[in-house]
Parts: sequence; structure tokens; C-alpha cells
Amino acid sequence: MPTIPASDPGVRLPTFHITALGCVSMLTAMSSAMIYGLLPVFMVSVLGIGVASVGLIEGMAEAANSFVKILSGAASDWFARRKPLVVLGYTLSALIKTVFPVAETVSAVFAARVVDRMGKGIRDAPRDAFLTDITTSKIRGKSFGLRIAIAIAGFVVGPLIAMSLMKLGGDNFRLVFWIALIPAYLSILVLVVAIKEAPSDHLALRPHFLIRRSDVAALPVAYWWVITIAGLLSLARFSQAFLVLKVHAVGVDAAFVPVVLVVMHLIYSLSAYPFGILADRLDRRLQIGLGVAILIGADVVLACATTFWLTALGAALWGLQMGITQGLLSASVADTAPDHLRGTAFGIFEVAIGVGTFIASAAVGALWATAGPLFGFGFSALVAVGAAILLLLRPLPQTPATMD
Repeated sequence: MPTIPASDPGVRLPTFHITALGCVSMLTAMSSAMIYGLLPVFMVSVLGIGVASVGLIEGMAEAANSFVKILSGAASDWFARRKPLVVLGYTLSALIKTVFPVAETVSAVFAARVVDRMGKGIRDAPRDAFLTDITTSKIRGKSFGLRIAIAIAGFVVGPLIAMSLMKLGGDNFRLVFWIALIPAYLSILVLVVAIKEAPSDHLALRPHFLIRRSDVAALPVAYWWVITIAGLLSLARFSQAFLVLKVHAVGVDAAFVPVVLVVMHLIYSLSAYPFGILADRLDRRLQIGLGVAILIGADVVLACATTFWLTALGAALWGLQMGITQGLLSASVADTAPDHLRGTAFGIFEVAIGVGTFIASAAVGALWATAGPLFGFGFSALVAVGAAILLLLRPLPQTPATMD
């Protein structure tokens, strides 16, 4: 199988902007982790809904914003600007989080969850297209890996703060939700002040705002292969809410259930940057195959876990496979998308992931409710096996596609 040559040491990494983007994402992740690390237990123990409903809410929250991602990505291509949409997305997510501390009904939580994910949908594709604009193909894996590593650190710090507040506040969910608003609003300040967007020649092409058939046709076969792999992997990756519910099911107190997310995201954060570097140097099919194998192992461990330590091991393996694959997939999208359709390409990529996550979360929730967690995690493992078989057919792209 072919390999990509080592990165040119003369190519400079745009460290400031990547670090700034990572810090914005880290603050938002910190806020989200403080809320969403406790939200599944809050919904079940305080609002009184079932596990199947949690799966449906989580899945719908991820899917409801999917097509927003295509529109925001295409809009960033059309407007020849990325930053305004990124600011709008982060601001919307911060504002809607105010609902969680005052929510008294499942419908309020559901609405806030969906709108928050819509904010994510608005910002993600333009943000990743911006990162692609400021990097070259030789350092894309490294660049995406660095941003992800910084961002995911927020999912380590956030749950630790949440657990401390829950312990000090006597399991006061709403107190944690209020304090979680602080990093959410700080992220907007950092974004507005630190990120400067320079004019880009290829964005001046300004395609039509609506996505045309010709735009889709301009995306090469190599790009669609990346989307196929990403979509199938998302079918094997249900919402992280089920990791929280799993650790709660093995007897961990509600104040400490976010620890499973700390473990998962710590491994994710530590592994994302080194594996991002490897994605620029090694055979990408080999690397993503390793990630799929570890995902299968994580599902098996989680399905059989009856103690906290086994559950933590499963969560660690889950974080490792995310670190191995996520920067690689983003770099592969960046390498195969035409310059003037980068936002659109990342939008479609996010849709594939969102739809897959919705299907997986709904399925796992239903299986968990009817047959227990063994069948829920077993479903994920079987889908991951399908992804491994598909990877044998064709390698992921490792060099930019040649485009007119």
C-alpha cells in the first residue's frame, strides 16, 4: 500500500491560529462537558424519563442540525468569509445553554439540546474550512490533530469541575449548569479578539449559495470514499451519553459519573496530536484500521463490564480510537475537496457523521431498554466489523486530488 512522504520541515505550522481555534473549542467543550456529562443522569433521575428516550433525544439532537452544517459550509464558500458563521455558531450555543439551569420539563431540555447542536452545526464546517485555508496538504493531519488535542482537553477539565461542584453542592445539578455558562461566554470573547481572517483568492469564486448538482459532481470519488468510511464509523459510535449511563449502571454515584468522560477525553486529547502527525506520514488505511480494531475492543469491554474499572478501560479505548481516526478523517476531507468547495465538503462530512450518530444512538437506546447494554454495545461492535471489512476494499486518500 502506498505511503505519504514525511512532511517538509520547511513548511511552517500556523500555530497561533490553530491554538486560538483550539482554545475556543476547549472553552466550549468545558462548558458542554459540565452540562452533558450530567444531563443523561439529570434526565433519568430528576425529570424521570427512560433510557430509550435519552437515546432518542441524543440522536435527534445530533441529526437535527446535520443539514445546517451543509448550509453553513456552503454559505462560508459563497460569502467568501468563514469567521462570521463561526462566531454565530459559538454564540448561539452559549446563549441556549442558559435554558439548562432553569429547565423543568423534558421538552425544554430537548429544545435546548437541539438548538445547541444547531450552533455546533453552524460553526463546525466553516471552522474546519478555515483551518484548511491556512494550512498546506503536508501538515493537514498535524494541524487538525493539534486543534483537536487542545479542544478535547476541555472535555477533561469540564467533568472534573462538574464532579467537584456536585460533591460540594450536594448533587445540585442546576448549580453546575449555571457555572458552565462562564467558559461558554469566554469562548466567544477569545474567538472575536484572537482570530483574524485574511482574504483568500479561491473564496472569491463565490459559487451560488444553494448547493448545485455541479457542485456535488465537482467533489471527487476520493472525497466520497472518505465520507463513506466516516459515515459507517459514525454508525458504530453512539452518543457518549451511553458511556455516562453505563458507569451509572455499574453503581457509580451521580456526582462521579462524569469521570468516565474524563478518562475517555484525556486519552483522546493525548493521542490526537501524535496520530495527526502520523496521518501525514503513514498509510492512512493502516491507521484507521487500527482505530476500528480498537473501537471493536472498546465495545466488547463495555458490553461485558460490570465494574467501574472495566467501564473506565472501555472508555479509554473509546477515546484512543477517536484520537487515532478523527484528525485523519478531517485531513482526508481537506485533501480531497476543491478549494472553492471546502466549506460545502466539510458540511457534507458533518452530515454523514450526524445522521450516523442519530441512527446509532436511537438503535442503542432501544436495544439497551429492551435487552440491556450488552446488546447495545454489541450492535456497535458489529457495525465496526463492517467498517473494517469495507476498509479492505480501498485505501483512504493520502495526497490532494488534482483539480482544475
